[in-house]
Amino acid sequence: MKKRLFTPGPTPVPENVMLRMAAPIIHHRNPEFMEILQRVHDDLKYLFKTTQPVVVMTCSGTGGMESAISSLFRAGDKVITVNGGKFGERWGELVRIFGGNCVEEKVEWGKAIQPERLAELLRQHPDAVGVCITHSETSTGTASDVKALCAAIREQSDALILVDGITAIGAHEFHFDDWGADICITGSQKGLMMPPGLALIAVSERAQDIINSLKGQPQCYLSLKKALLAHEGNDTPFTPAVTLIIGLDEALQMLRSEGIENVWSRHERLAGACKQGCEALGMKLFSSSPSFAVTPVWLPEGVDWKEFNKTLKINNGITVAAGQDDFAGRIFRISHLGYYDELDMLSVIGGLERTLKTMNVPFEIGAGVSAVQRALLQE
Repeated sequence: MKKRLFTPGPTPVPENVMLRMAAPIIHHRNPEFMEILQRVHDDLKYLFKTTQPVVVMTCSGTGGMESAISSLFRAGDKVITVNGGKFGERWGELVRIFGGNCVEEKVEWGKAIQPERLAELLRQHPDAVGVCITHSETSTGTASDVKALCAAIREQSDALILVDGITAIGAHEFHFDDWGADICITGSQKGLMMPPGLALIAVSERAQDIINSLKGQPQCYLSLKKALLAHEGNDTPFTPAVTLIIGLDEALQMLRSEGIENVWSRHERLAGACKQGCEALGMKLFSSSPSFAVTPVWLPEGVDWKEFNKTLKINNGITVAAGQDDFAGRIFRISHLGYYDELDMLSVIGGLERTLKTMNVPFEIGAGVSAVQRALLQE
């Protein structure tokens, strides 16, 4: 049976990307690799909509988050973090690990923080030097209006703006320069259609000045100062994941060929079709501010998650993501992030229908697939 991956990381990898990575390895300190890296750097600027450097680090997205926190802030610095899920929670954990004074704003899972609330927090904490927000919260499938949040921060404060764009970049419209972000991070295994192992970090000129001015930061491998210095020569400070960067070169060329605006539109279209398909089967959506990257859905009443997941995977070859923390066993998450097209949405909703039928959940056979078709064909 063909296996179909519908998780928000890792996401499916295109065949031509895998073939590029299967070529014989090359050395990373020679002109051949530096030419590839230069092209990757240029294409990443296109992806993030920036003229500023986007560094490539061999680590996960969390490594990129740690790199940003440890490179920008001193112990004792006050940093506001927005916690609306597992990955917003991670911002706060990192600030505290590195000795920061964390002001954590907890938001109900499935809801997005509003700009007015963020502005109020900055008025209450005028000494905050940083604000950490999440564009697309992977654990809840919830998107925040980052453009409006950045504007609210800029109106109230000179605090640095750090954006977790790990499941947003490539799925949601994002303009690093125009929106005034200082850091934005994504990971290779998300919208970039790659295996895990790379973090990509856009760094504003203002953030670069602060990074270069700080002395004695307790870091080495994840130093943005070292990464930025190497970036100037299309190099890396340490041995990079050569094969992944070669694959990333191919993946970025695919995104450039499609056109980033078209990529954003595709994700919005697929997300809408997936949501309509789920609702047509009587399932309720989890988020009130849905992401275009992943759709969390409440399990039908009386359905056991383990049995549901096993049936979906073993009998239909489809892997989705489980809920986390308090929502483990209560929701599941369907990805449409990265290398997906319209027929993939028919496949996953069709697989859900077959699974629900096996588990004797009442619904009209074909209702979900028909809803997906209508959403896509009547757009």
